[in-house]
Parts: sequence; C-alpha cells; structure tokens
Amino acid sequence: MKLSTFNAFQSRNYRLYFYGQSVSLVGTWMQRTAVMWVVYTLTHSTFMLGLTVFAGQFPSFVLGLFGGVVSDRYDRFRVLLFTQVASLVQAVCLATLVLLGHYTVWEMLLLSVLLGSINAFDVPARQALVYEMVDNKAHLPNALALNSSMVNLARLVGPAIAGIVLEKLGAGICFVLNAASFIAVIGSLLRMKLPPYIQGPRDKKVLTELREGFTYLKQTPSIAKVILMLAGMSLLVIPYVTLLPVYAKVIFKGNASTFGYIESFIGIGALGGALFIASMGPTVNRKKILLINTLIFGVGLILFSHTTLFSLAMFFATICGFGMFAQTTVINTIIQTTVAPAMRGRVISYFAMAYFGMLPLGSLLVGAISQYIGAPNTMLIEGICALLMVSLFWSFLTKKEEPVSKAEVAAGSSLEAISASAILAEPALDGSVLTDKKVTLP
Repeated sequence: MKLSTFNAFQSRNYRLYFYGQSVSLVGTWMQRTAVMWVVYTLTHSTFMLGLTVFAGQFPSFVLGLFGGVVSDRYDRFRVLLFTQVASLVQAVCLATLVLLGHYTVWEMLLLSVLLGSINAFDVPARQALVYEMVDNKAHLPNALALNSSMVNLARLVGPAIAGIVLEKLGAGICFVLNAASFIAVIGSLLRMKLPPYIQGPRDKKVLTELREGFTYLKQTPSIAKVILMLAGMSLLVIPYVTLLPVYAKVIFKGNASTFGYIESFIGIGALGGALFIASMGPTVNRKKILLINTLIFGVGLILFSHTTLFSLAMFFATICGFGMFAQTTVINTIIQTTVAPAMRGRVISYFAMAYFGMLPLGSLLVGAISQYIGAPNTMLIEGICALLMVSLFWSFLTKKEEPVSKAEVAAGSSLEAISASAILAEPALDGSVLTDKKVTLP
C-alpha cells in the first residue's frame, strides 16, 4: 500500500485524535450492538428496532442546524470536549440502569434520545475540527478517508467483541466498556496543541446564520446535490441495518454472536473500501467513486436479501459494506474540500441532518414495512432503491468536472488559494481570515 495512505499522520494533533477516537468508537459500536440486541430480545419486534434507531438519531435532525451554528460561533475544541464528557455520562447512566437489572425498553429509548441530542452538537464540531488538526491541508482528503477507516475498523471489532461479551457477561458490561472508552478520546483531546482560539464577531442572530447556511447551499449545487443524494440513501437504503438482528436470530437461527459477526463482515468490506480510497491520489474522481459504490451497495443488498446460507450471506454482507462506506465518506470529502471555511460548521450540520434525520425516519419505515412483507423482501426493495437513486442522480454523477475542480481536488490547498478579491476579512473562530461568499479559485 502506498505511503500516501497515512499522510495525515504527519500531523501530531490528528494522530492523537485518531488513536483516541479509535478506542472510543469500538466502545460506541459495542453499545449500539448491545442496545439493538437487548431491544429485539425484549420485544421481538422489527418496528421497535426501527423506533430504537429513530430515538437515537432523530434528535440530531431536530437540533443539527443549531449544532452547526454553535460549531461556527464558538471554540470547536471546547464544544467537542463537552460533548465527549456528556457522552461518557450517558454511557455510565445506561450501564448503571442495565447492571441494576430494573430497566425497560422505554428507558433505553430515552437514553438513546439523550445521546442523539449530544451528537447533534458533536458531529459538526468534530468534523469541522479535523480541518484544524491537519497541518498540511493537502492531506485533508486522506484524513477524512482515514476517519472512515477508523469508523469501519471499529465497526469490524466492536460488534464482534459485543457479541462475545453479550453471550458471556451480559449487556451491562458492554455499556461499562463503552463508558471506559471515552477516557481515551478525552485524554487525546487534552493533549492536543491547537492554535489559540480567537473569538469572532457574534453580532448576527442564530436564525440569520441558519438562513445564510441554506442560501449558501442553494448557490453551491455541487454540495447541495450530494447532500440530497445522501438524504435519499439514508431514508430508503442505509436503514437496512435495522433488519440485521432479524437475520441473526430468525433467518440464520443464531444468537448475539451471530449478530456481531454480520456487523463485523459489513465492517470488513467498509474498512477495505475506506483504505482503498485513502491510498488514492488527490486527482481521483470522487463523484465516479460515489456512483460505482452506490451500484455495488445496491447489488450487494439484493444478493444478501434472500440468501439463507450464512457463509455466502457474509460474502454479500462484505460487498454491502464496501459499497456503503462511500455514502458518507466520499460525500463528506466532497463537502470538506469545496466548502467556504466560514460556512464549514453549518454545511456539515446539513450533511449530518441528511444522515441523522432521514436514517431514523427510514428505520421506522423499514421496520413497519418488514412487519407485513418480511425482512428479506424489505431488504430487496432497499437494494432496488439504491439502483434507482443512481439513475436519479446519473447526470450529476457522470457530468465532467468543471475546470475549477482541478483546484478543488487539492483539498486544503484549494482553500488556502482563495483569491484576495473573495476575502471579506471576517475573523474566523480559529483566528484565520475567512469568507462567507462562495470560494473563488484560481
């Protein structure tokens, strides 16, 4: 593999973030796996599985735009530190509740709502702060691809460990381990050496800044269209994960470990795809990758949907993981490498809303439909929807890049090359000079 695969590690702050977040994400996936397994074990209802995902992610849709404004108005480092501590407290509460043995599904749903609310402020701050962690801005696409590798490595390891822990020690220990994992990311954040925070002007109302973000998206269709595509995929396709406990328990006649294995094979595929993208050069056509991976995702779901042989199903699950990773990683990279810096937090909040807003609605939809037509037929329809999504955005995904895109693929270097005529001399939260206008590239 090329040395360029790990170029972002040249930045000390990013290395610290990567190592700490890797540990924390393993715990997060353990908790996610345990929550879904416990809910399905208690209720045997696919609708309740959908409701669990809805409870954990819909608050991010409701509060996501405000999270973006907070990210643009305040010190992102402090916002991220606060959200990580708050997530630690939520994990401790969940662990305590389960270990005491007096818990109900509705109490778990309530704690999921709390975590979703925290994530509404965590995601915009964390994604925007990655830009500040990378010293060489040309390494930003590499950093974002490594982020995806980190997430998918955690998706590979976390559910597998969770399956074993669930079988041997119970769900409560999964939640305890997740709570402990936050110590790693909080410690890594405290060791970072970021530039001093310089407060920018806050003379605008929150609603005004929200409108500015929406106006910016309307004037930047290259960003708006990928966010719309993500919203469609999150509503109709990505919620296939809601049905995985059904496959583990009913179709494959397995247990919690079986569920963990399915999640892990999906993680293997996603990790492989992420590392493949991370090793590519800066001139890669990301829209083409998005198109191809969406096709792979759809075909993988169709093949997986009615497969009853576990070993063959895991092969198809790996294909699904490989195709699915592009839906967030490539779209995030397109956004991060083209957005005007002063709009970064707000645009990322729209990105988060497209994912965290549509996914819970889609999970409710998938859970309800599968009650009537079964999990295999529902997943088959989701695979077909992925192919339909490609056809809907075909002209955009296959359109040749404008000449300006040659500058855009240089990631941070394109942002650093903003012409003087486009700069409004507005101090940013990190003290640099940014612009609220569309980036003008040479």
